[in-house]
Amino acid sequence: MQSTVSVFHYDSVLGKLQNVEAISSLPKTFSGHDESAEIEVHPSGKFLYASNRGHDSIAVFAIDKLTGTLTPVEYVSTKGASPRNFEIDPTGTLLFAANEKSDNIVVFRINQQTGKLTPTGKILEISQPVCVKFVPMD
Repeated sequence: MQSTVSVFHYDSVLGKLQNVEAISSLPKTFSGHDESAEIEVHPSGKFLYASNRGHDSIAVFAIDKLTGTLTPVEYVSTKGASPRNFEIDPTGTLLFAANEKSDNIVVFRINQQTGKLTPTGKILEISQPVCVKFVPMD
């Protein structure tokens, strides 16, 4: 809820977590009120995404494969208000941002090399969406 993402190292021998890094999910220039909501790692393991309610954005981070530390890539408007939840599709190609207070789900394409998000132009009008999940159909 404090607009930060924490990275931990897990010591499997001792069964303990060690805090490696805490990084803001907001751009340095933002000074308004914000609350974090969703966090998700891309299926490739290369990128981490975090939503910001207040800044109304998705923060994109690159994950260092050796240390697990994060490098900010970009902060993208969700094209709506209060992105409570988002979901990456199982192929890792699309991100669906659920904007609770603007009654829509906005679809973004994920660049597989950079992790950057680009709006597809697809917007689903849904009353107060708070959760998006992909479930297997048998």
